[in-house]
Amino acid sequence: MTTNTKAPENLLKKLRSGHRYVITSHINPDGDAIGSSLGLVRILRNIGKGAVVWSRDEPPKLYRSLAGSDRMHVGPEPPAGFPESFDGAIVLECPTLDRCGLEEHLADMSIINIDHHLGNEHYGEVNWVDTAAPSLGEMIYRLSQGLMVNLDQETATALYLTLVTDTGGFRFANSTPAAFSAASALVTEGAHPEQVAHWLYESQPESAVRLLGEMLKTLEIHGERIATAIVTQEMFDTAGASSSDTEGLIDHPRSIAGVDAVALIRQVDEEHFKVSLRSRGDIDVEKLARQNGGGGHRNAAGYMADGPIADLREKVVKALQAALS
Repeated sequence: MTTNTKAPENLLKKLRSGHRYVITSHINPDGDAIGSSLGLVRILRNIGKGAVVWSRDEPPKLYRSLAGSDRMHVGPEPPAGFPESFDGAIVLECPTLDRCGLEEHLADMSIINIDHHLGNEHYGEVNWVDTAAPSLGEMIYRLSQGLMVNLDQETATALYLTLVTDTGGFRFANSTPAAFSAASALVTEGAHPEQVAHWLYESQPESAVRLLGEMLKTLEIHGERIATAIVTQEMFDTAGASSSDTEGLIDHPRSIAGVDAVALIRQVDEEHFKVSLRSRGDIDVEKLARQNGGGGHRNAAGYMADGPIADLREKVVKALQAALS
């Protein structure tokens, strides 16, 4: 495990040598993925490179105020000129290439792999993996220093947002000295903490609040230390919500006194569910997620699973009980 290392020279050389890159991150992108992607685009353009952010899935509504979010290419079909007009792909926050959901398109490209998750498979031509980094955006900030780029307010704000979202507003165990140092530097560069706080905590769409109400009806506490909740397609319909409205839902059962591990089981289609896991301290949910084909961090991870939902909930609770013991 490394901490606060400089961006490696082979990465800097690779970025300087190309002319145009496609940037992508994981399916169902979160604040770290989107803020890092949009920040990196602006950094590359600052040194005269072309770049396009390509996300398989729509970003959550919370992040659509970030500069450049309206110019992201979204969906399974490639952007114009792909792959001929691109020198390579920069894959962010994906321990494995298939985590981006676009692996069939990217498999034959020159890949730069930048990540801070455990279990990264180093699948890139160039790999920079720092599992001690508080957010991927903090690594992108270090990359901007290596490229000697002065950040503008929009770029600094995008990278600051990654720190806020991945540290839970500087509440989680990854709120390290590196996190606070980067936050301070980004505010100095022009990031707007009050604007980020407004986007994240005071701009919830009505549909997201109504979906929260539906989810809380399913809340169950198992032996005091474990909480589970469910979001079904019927609940999406009732609330008039979409998958982008689920961002942050898991934080509510996690806030219950005495609860050390949480699972949110969200229906994706008739048979498939996304299991999101959160924990405190030394309780390792990344190991559980990895055993089921997923991944993440020690205290925040997830994976895909099959139903029926009642059986899945029981299975997840048993696995969390084992992790707690």
